[in-house]
Parts: sequence; structure tokens; C-alpha cells
Amino acid sequence: MDDPDRYAYPHRVLHWLVALVLLFSLASGLTLGFLGYESAVERLGDALTDLLYTAHKSFGVLILCLMIARVITRLLFVVPLHEPPLHPFQRIVSTSVHHLLYLALLVMPMLGWTATASGGFPVQFLHWNLPGLIGENEALSEQLFLWHGRLGWTILGLVLLHIAGALYHWLIKRDGVMKRMSLF
Repeated sequence: MDDPDRYAYPHRVLHWLVALVLLFSLASGLTLGFLGYESAVERLGDALTDLLYTAHKSFGVLILCLMIARVITRLLFVVPLHEPPLHPFQRIVSTSVHHLLYLALLVMPMLGWTATASGGFPVQFLHWNLPGLIGENEALSEQLFLWHGRLGWTILGLVLLHIAGALYHWLIKRDGVMKRMSLF
């Protein structure tokens, strides 16, 4: 039986899986964003650059699937109450960051998917090509990739806020909030 002060085990597992995949997705996305395609090919070679793009796309599809599962678990399982209750300001910030992360992590892969498809590139998950969802449109692709990059920076900021809040509760307040999402 699960502890009523903790999230349900499936939700905790999904939280940490998303965190792990997001780490690799942000690392590959930032690398590709900073280098650009031509510079990546020049520095890393064709094969490694292609692998990096395929990995980034695969991480995005995986994040989308994991986040859909997280939304489902969030609806199916009871969310534990904060004991002791959070200060109203902390509750508003915490809730806002969580909701924005959920939204961003659902929108981000869809932006990447449509940007890739509208750019005429394959939408890949591992070794499979997925349907493009929309037709080729280079101007639209450029705009979608621009927003994909901006949202990536936003997600990074939200993740840093989330981690800062977790560390504050764990190291300074020592109020048991970290126990709610820990795996063990």
C-alpha cells in the first residue's frame, strides 16, 4: 500500500523517467542549437550529427508519450496534500511551475514534430519514421523551430526553478517534501 503522503509509485517513476529523458533531450537540443547543422557536421562528422538529431527527435517523442502517461496518472491517483501546508506564495509558485512544466513538456515535442515535418525532414523515433502530420512549408518550419528553441530555454528555466524549490525544501526547510516524489 502506498504512503498517503507520497505520490503513487507509477507517478514517481514517470517523474524520474521524464527527468532523465529531458536531461538528454536538453543536452542534445542545446548542442544542436549552438552548433547548427553545418558546424555539427564539420566538428562531429555526418554519422554522429545524424545520430544526435535522431536521438533528439526520439527523446522528444518519448517525452510526449511519458507526459501523456503522467497526465493520466495525475488524473487516476490522488495527489498528496502538503503536510505541513505550503505558504500561499510557495503554493502558487509551485503549482504554477508544475502546470507550466506539464504544458511545456506536452507542447514542446509537438512543436519539434511539426517543425521537422514542415521542414521536409523525417520525424524519427529510433529507427522508425513517423507521420509528418503537416506538409512541407519552409517559412512555417523556421518559425516553429524558433519557438521550439525558445520553449527549450523556458523549460530549462522552469526545471531550474523546480530543482531550486526541491533543494530548498530538502536542505533548508527539511519538511519532507522530497519524500513525496522519491522512488525509495
